[in-house]
Amino acid sequence: MSPIISRCLVVCFKAARLFIRKSDGNRILMYHAVGTDVDGDTRGLYNILPARFESHMRILASHHRNRLKNLDAATLRQADPGIMVTFDDGYRDNLTCAAPLLADLGIPFTVFVTTGPVKDCKAGFLSPDDLRALDNFPGATIGAHGVTHARLAECNDRKLKKELLESKAYLEDLLGHPVDSLSYPHGSVSRRVRDAAERAGYLVGATSRFDVNPPNRDRLLLCRTDIWSGDSDGVFAEKLTGCWDWRRWRHADPAK
Repeated sequence: MSPIISRCLVVCFKAARLFIRKSDGNRILMYHAVGTDVDGDTRGLYNILPARFESHMRILASHHRNRLKNLDAATLRQADPGIMVTFDDGYRDNLTCAAPLLADLGIPFTVFVTTGPVKDCKAGFLSPDDLRALDNFPGATIGAHGVTHARLAECNDRKLKKELLESKAYLEDLLGHPVDSLSYPHGSVSRRVRDAAERAGYLVGATSRFDVNPPNRDRLLLCRTDIWSGDSDGVFAEKLTGCWDWRRWRHADPAK
């Protein structure tokens, strides 16, 4: 979709918000890398510059302090909505660049880690020692993101079970505590995948569908707000207030 069309839709959505479902609920922000090229990101959407990321986080700390929360099952049961910060894939800059800033600002965050690159010590990704260090940061939560970053809805039952169970088991063995949250690689999820995640012991599952999460949202099919490398402070503020939630109509809701 062209930037002009997107901007027109944002303006229209702003004007129509009095007549459209309000954006009440938990808003989960989705980042990827902070200063590292992202595998397969041909459009350059997911490698946000550290200075821009810091600007976003300072907006959260200054204007949304009371809404910043952990992404976990207990928090999702609370009546008052929050804002949660998440990262996908497990890039090393989540430890070296993002975590110190987030800890300094008192912002809780979750990193969903693909375990294959961790085990292989792939360049640019967290190593096992890095992951332990990240897990010890104040406010940090580690979640799973599969073993091979496979599209889970396209996996057969055997492959799906392996991706869900082995990533969870590896992280739990490495970190020494339960890991009960995941995000679905590529946003690839279906009711079959959701139910398999529940059987595997996950309590929280994050999709890549753009939207806010009302109180009754299925905790294994949570929507997120995609944050891109080019998002100015103004666009970031728009996304926080729901002006970009029209993007939910671009993809079917796996919860329905």
